[in-house]
Amino acid sequence: MRPSQVAHSGMPTGPKYMGWWGAMGGPAQKGIAQYTVSPFQQNAMKGALHGYIFYGYKRIMQQAPYFALPFAVGYGLIAWAKKKNAYYNSKAGHAELAHDE
Repeated sequence: MRPSQVAHSGMPTGPKYMGWWGAMGGPAQKGIAQYTVSPFQQNAMKGALHGYIFYGYKRIMQQAPYFALPFAVGYGLIAWAKKKNAYYNSKAGHAELAHDE
């Protein structure tokens, strides 16, 4: 009868260790070509302003009923309330609401 293997904690070692996070340590793979573009050759913001000018306006106008109308209603309500409050706190407003005298 064979004794059981010793249980180790931590990273495996020895001939079965395959590496950490994809660093397999084995022979290089064949038949795989990898191409990259130099960061100095890339133009990350190419077409960003052009795309916004032509398509951003269209998208904003499509969404305008969902934010412009509620904004206008809210602004009108606040303007009306401020005007009414200023009138109630004026001399004419006090005279109109003075039922006791």
